[in-house]
Amino acid sequence: MTQPERAGLSLRDIAIRLDGRLLIALDAHVAPGETLTVMGPSGSGKSTLLAYIGGFLDPIFDAQGQVLVDGVDLTALPADARHAGILFQDPLLFPHMSVASNIAFALPPDVKGRANRRAIAEKALAEVDLAGFGPRDPDTLSGGQKARVALQRVLLSRPRLLLLDEPFAKLDMSLRAQTRRLVFDQARAAKLPVILVTHDAADAEAAGGAVFEMNGAP
Repeated sequence: MTQPERAGLSLRDIAIRLDGRLLIALDAHVAPGETLTVMGPSGSGKSTLLAYIGGFLDPIFDAQGQVLVDGVDLTALPADARHAGILFQDPLLFPHMSVASNIAFALPPDVKGRANRRAIAEKALAEVDLAGFGPRDPDTLSGGQKARVALQRVLLSRPRLLLLDEPFAKLDMSLRAQTRRLVFDQARAAKLPVILVTHDAADAEAAGGAVFEMNGAP
């Protein structure tokens, strides 16, 4: 019997193996605006799960299971067709572009006009207290400011879901709580299902939602 379609992200019978050893077995649903936190030590396979969901898993792994968003099966689609927004530990801003150009770069091609795209980028910066930062070089920003730019760039790309690969790990303690709150508030406002991988219990607490514990590499 076909499972009923549900809004949000459905991970159905996910199983990922390496050299015949089971690394990950997961069946879960993440509603729009909610977060599933995947916790475990380094080397436990957390990022491997994100790679499978995002469509860029290394072929050395043997993986199976369905990835669906709002009932649409993404499993056989290439990474660029899945429209998964991803935030890593490093913001990965383009050093040869201004702050505003970094954001405008992510806008879908149906957003026409250079001035229009620039205006949208500037509005996105203002939403995260970076009004007027558009012309600046990314290297002049603090770690927390770079994280905000990276978040807005991802959100403006119209992602179907958001994948967070320990994006708070390199921030100073004073910035972590503020950045966590911003990321999860923005994801809820955009009604995006979120997968967060982390080894920090404070991240999981800030995210709310269910927690999937991994025990480490076999």
